[in-house]
Amino acid sequence: MTVDNLAKTLGLKVVCGEKGLQNEILGGYVSDLLSDVMGNAEQGQAWITLQVHKNIMAIASLKELACIIVVKGLIPNTETIEQSNEEGIPILSTESETFEIAGRLYELLQG
Repeated sequence: MTVDNLAKTLGLKVVCGEKGLQNEILGGYVSDLLSDVMGNAEQGQAWITLQVHKNIMAIASLKELACIIVVKGLIPNTETIEQSNEEGIPILSTESETFEIAGRLYELLQG
């Protein structure tokens, strides 16, 4: 499943990083602790978090993640948006809570 397909299927808002909308999603990872994501997330995963600062892009780039999904209607700050556009790693936003969006992502990927 591509990031674009995920966004359309789940009604997620594409905030930035449109160049990466064709990135393939191979799995998901949920954590708000950056060191946890850095140590355990795998390439191609969609990362679900409530973090919105620039450091999330450093982790997403390092781990070669497919996208970042930000929950609770949060929107990344300007620096994060700029970095997302440069890296081509999309940031998507949802009003949903982490538990709900993680379950919906899991269902889609198990499909």
